[in-house]
Amino acid sequence: MDAFADVMGRVGAWCGQNKYLTAIKNAFQDYMPATISGAVAVLWTSVLVNESTGLGVFFSPIMVLSPINSIFSAINTATIGCIAVGVCMLVGENIALANGEQGSYPAVLAFMMWFVVTPYSWGIADMAAYTPAVEGTMGAETTTVTIGQLLEQVLNSGFVAEYNTFDSATTYSDVTTAFTTADLGTFSAIQTSYMGATGLFTGLIVGILGMELYCALRKVDALKIKMPDQVPPGVAKAFEVTIPTCLALIIVGAVGWCSTTFLGLDLNSLISTYVQEPLKQVIGGNIFAVVVLYIIIMLFWMVGIHGNNMVSAVKESIFTPMIVENMSVFSATGDASQAPNVLNITMMQMFAEWGGSGVTLGLIIAIFIFGKKEDTRTIATLSVVPGMFNINETMTFGIPLVLNPILDIPFIFACCATIVLGYFLTSIGFCPKCVVQAPWTTPPIIFGFLATGGNIMGSVSQLLSIALSTLIYTPFLLIYERQGDNN
Repeated sequence: MDAFADVMGRVGAWCGQNKYLTAIKNAFQDYMPATISGAVAVLWTSVLVNESTGLGVFFSPIMVLSPINSIFSAINTATIGCIAVGVCMLVGENIALANGEQGSYPAVLAFMMWFVVTPYSWGIADMAAYTPAVEGTMGAETTTVTIGQLLEQVLNSGFVAEYNTFDSATTYSDVTTAFTTADLGTFSAIQTSYMGATGLFTGLIVGILGMELYCALRKVDALKIKMPDQVPPGVAKAFEVTIPTCLALIIVGAVGWCSTTFLGLDLNSLISTYVQEPLKQVIGGNIFAVVVLYIIIMLFWMVGIHGNNMVSAVKESIFTPMIVENMSVFSATGDASQAPNVLNITMMQMFAEWGGSGVTLGLIIAIFIFGKKEDTRTIATLSVVPGMFNINETMTFGIPLVLNPILDIPFIFACCATIVLGYFLTSIGFCPKCVVQAPWTTPPIIFGFLATGGNIMGSVSQLLSIALSTLIYTPFLLIYERQGDNN
């Protein structure tokens, strides 16, 4: 056991000191208030003030608040819809800080480096590719369409255009002729997918590698513009970083240009296709990989190292985009069943992290029902309130669960069993998919209700996982207390 603890301690120390893992972890933690704000906005527009899928179906007076839905829609776009931008800036700032840079300028530079590899100019010389979408929606050629319907098709294709030549009603043939023969020129826009979940890996990679490049250039004395001592420090610093900034932007931009020119894919599409999606399929959509991930987390906890902190960089970067995708679909449709991902960061918190790591709220319940030792009951009593908010250090180090050969067995495997149960219940449709990122400190049952978009079956499913955890812990608790009596 000592040898194992030593190995895990060395691994934990390496993870804790690795600046890239630390930067990713800190970036997601720092952005959490924004994602929670976006989740509140989704709850408002899809669960509360919504006459199709929300409370408005049963309580129509609440729809008097619908005029302010646009505020919450804008909040959703500014937070969840721009997560790639925010995380890129934050991870860039953390990398710069790890390299000795100070101030907020690195965050701004990280955004600029992300922007130079992001397409923003689009040409519309031939709309023939988009007419089938219009035809499929509008029907036969004699069908009458409004310009609003036409523009909706263009918008759904990922483009923004202004074209108001048509009258209020135009035949489909007129639309087809005009759009396949006219040269509409170019327009500037950034696709929302680049700023949201799809572009998150690009933001992370550009923020890390781009900032490392900038910091390396900053250390080259020949690239620093030296100003006389009489020049104010702020102005002198601005000139000092000018050449490294310019070179970093040129190099990063050249990488993006090469990707588009020689590979036919912009950098975001390249990373999304060959990095993000494979990781999502191999790990993000694989319950067995998730179980292995939680076993690793609990092995760290077993030797007294905060397991979630050790793997949060990997977990957040893979599974946060998946809940963001679900939130975007739910915000647009109001239907949780249309969300693409069963597994995501919120689903994992809902089924494998309630009560804290190891789902130890189940152990607390088992102690209250079956426990006889005064010391364990005392620790359980002290742990109830923190456990209700998913904080369990009093249990982990109080019982203790650290280096406890009997209770470590359920401590490691209870969360694996509950995540498998959650995956099964969600896959068969008993539990709705998680479509709202609730704060991780939200008490169980309430968490399940909020995370599933205000669906009571989320709470029921979480209750079942609590019951399973209690059942798993109980026999080991009885053995643990019996052994204590024998000693």
